[in-house]
Amino acid sequence: MELFGSLLPPMKTNSREVAAEIIYRWIESESFPDRQLSDVKDDRAFVTELVYGIVRRKLTLEYIEQKYVERRPENYILAALHVGVYQLCFMDNVEEFAAVHETVEAVKSRRHKDAIRAAGMVNAVLRNVQDEKAAILQNLKKQSDEIRFSHPESLINRWVKQYGERDTLQLLEWNNQAAETILRVEPARIAPADFMRALEEAGIDVQKHPFQSLETFVVLPRGVAVPKVPGYKEGWFTVQDPATSVSVELLDPRPGECVLDACAAPGGKTAMIAGLMEGKGELTAMDVHDDRLDTLADTIKRTGWDFVKMLKGDAAKGFPQKEQQFDAILLDVPCLNTGVMRRRVDARYRFTRDRIEMIKKTQRQILNVMSKHVKPGGRMVYSTCSLEVEENEEMVSRWAREHGDFRLVKAKRLFPPKSGTDGAYAALLVRKG
Repeated sequence: MELFGSLLPPMKTNSREVAAEIIYRWIESESFPDRQLSDVKDDRAFVTELVYGIVRRKLTLEYIEQKYVERRPENYILAALHVGVYQLCFMDNVEEFAAVHETVEAVKSRRHKDAIRAAGMVNAVLRNVQDEKAAILQNLKKQSDEIRFSHPESLINRWVKQYGERDTLQLLEWNNQAAETILRVEPARIAPADFMRALEEAGIDVQKHPFQSLETFVVLPRGVAVPKVPGYKEGWFTVQDPATSVSVELLDPRPGECVLDACAAPGGKTAMIAGLMEGKGELTAMDVHDDRLDTLADTIKRTGWDFVKMLKGDAAKGFPQKEQQFDAILLDVPCLNTGVMRRRVDARYRFTRDRIEMIKKTQRQILNVMSKHVKPGGRMVYSTCSLEVEENEEMVSRWAREHGDFRLVKAKRLFPPKSGTDGAYAALLVRKG
């Protein structure tokens, strides 16, 4: 039974308490706390950095704490310990006194008879970590990659077999960096040079992302809120990593065509397709989840592509109108997200052999049913944000061998430390006509 209930005072001004509550709920439910973070109003940047950092460093934090705690604490106390230890060991911009004091106060605020005892334990642990920080960090350098980089050993071992030790080490380091916010300039709305000029006039110092693409991508400085960037309401840009451009460029949508983005939310690829089509033709954006459809609708509305038709549908069941066929279909299928672990920091802990097999079935099903909606001579692009060969090269090559009316024309894979982008895979399949 949990020592501490989940009820907190309705108004919380202690940012550490907010972070501890979010981490507590993550430990309880294993669902990533992005929605909870979206509700944070005060000190949001700090809370977000803290929560993402703790999730990212979970195994490392548990290793540090086990020296000072005889047995695993109740979940909220464990969450509070993570909040305090992470600040002391990995956040140089935080005053140590505040890290300790405010974290202890977050424990005291729990309305329970044992709150004072628990707060005393947390205070003692954090004081020891504070005193021994240098030795702790030095000791971490000697530990296994699993502890140093907080990645499951099974995931590290499979990457070593696939990519080698050096590339795996670079990938582990990459995954533990905070992800950048990257904007794609919509050339149909504003010339990239004019957008850069508008940012300069607003005092926002951005840098062009070096990734080579038909599109222009810029890196937004940390601390700049996206809605405050010039042209947000006018649809001058979308928020998306350059890796998203690979699948769209392989698809090569053209003005006047009939195109389907079958797994469209949050809508960045849809907006890019719409731009390449110059607003001419038929573009359908489909997704199965209501909340994601809301996000998709917001993106389409903000970018002003009124010709896009939105539709609720499950790509694993095919297109709702069974006889409909398209010149081009983009299948951005569900995957294990191993190429985007900087952004989906919890994905590393959800990687299992059973999940691979389950998601492969979904991917194959989507390929099977959606391929029927490609016109003779039409194009279909299969894409993931995964680095796993089972979801990428093996999936596509086997499927193409079994479906003689399609041929695999081209494929591209991005490895984050080398591309400087999220990880991605995309393959162009053309139906014989």
